[in-house]
Amino acid sequence: MLKFGMSFVITSLVAVFVATPTSAIAADVNWKMATPWSGGPWLERDVKGYAKRVAELTEGRVDITVYPGGTLYSPLKVTEGVQKGVAEIGNNWMGYDWGIDKTGVLFAGYAGGLTPEGYMLWMYKGGGLELWQQWRQEEFDVISYPCAILGTDIFLHSTKRIQTLEDFQGLKLRTAGAWADIASRLGASTVVMSGGEVYSALERGIIQAAELGTPEINLPTGLQDIAQYVIVPGIQNPGGLLECQVNKEAWSELSEHDQKMLKLAGKLSVFESWLDSSAADLDAFRELQEGPNEIVELEQSFIDEAARVTREWAEEQATGDPWFKEVLESQTDFKNKLKTWSEYRLPIGSLAD
Repeated sequence: MLKFGMSFVITSLVAVFVATPTSAIAADVNWKMATPWSGGPWLERDVKGYAKRVAELTEGRVDITVYPGGTLYSPLKVTEGVQKGVAEIGNNWMGYDWGIDKTGVLFAGYAGGLTPEGYMLWMYKGGGLELWQQWRQEEFDVISYPCAILGTDIFLHSTKRIQTLEDFQGLKLRTAGAWADIASRLGASTVVMSGGEVYSALERGIIQAAELGTPEINLPTGLQDIAQYVIVPGIQNPGGLLECQVNKEAWSELSEHDQKMLKLAGKLSVFESWLDSSAADLDAFRELQEGPNEIVELEQSFIDEAARVTREWAEEQATGDPWFKEVLESQTDFKNKLKTWSEYRLPIGSLAD
């Protein structure tokens, strides 16, 4: 029933946009897409799925060739590659622009952010999208829109059992983005490294624990084979979004109709990525539960202290940074609105059997 209903909605949306005079359609374009991803579902499923959807909605007028991370430009500098026109379009996690502007983590996902469902609601019904696009254009001079959702991360794969704040003290931890600052304030010894280096570093004892991604993303890495403990919940990244960003000159060469199609493809991809990743995470986490690893739940006192330190950190970033302050206030207001969610909605699994 859900599948039928969604198909009807998609068909209706496409019909509205496609009903455009042929004179408004620009010539065909062939674009290169830069990404940070060397492989895995974010590249093979989500990004290539987006490119396919664009081709379908533009009736082949916009053809996007997806390139793995590092083949067109530095995987951590996709925005710069798009700005320079090395790639007409890029797929990116905005947290990678951390060193230029910290505001990106509020959209990309951080310890004080929203769940995937919360992000979608804030983005499309709470004013988040308007702030996102205005910030990206003003500060980075690129056209940007969401094109995938990120699920809740596993907190840690760890060789040391972590459950309390005391356990966390001095932990040699691989992380990135805002959590590197916040975890340090909570007592960890943080190390920033690329995802490809994590397995070797954990195996050699350079680090004791690593946060990387969701169950679906982590399971194929084999981190569970060298780290006995799987720590949950992922308070450092409860959810987030990936973006598609377009060079402004390339964007201006598209018809208004095809510009709408690219954004529509992004919105559909957000929904599809939520379905695909949520289902895959269920299977992957069940496999971890049934394996030899110990699943450890953080004590509530640790979660509460992490939330307090995160709020303190965010308020500091907002001081003297008008964009960070405006986006943080919008997100915080929406989080407060969501507090009534549990008062009338059942848990996602409905009533227990």
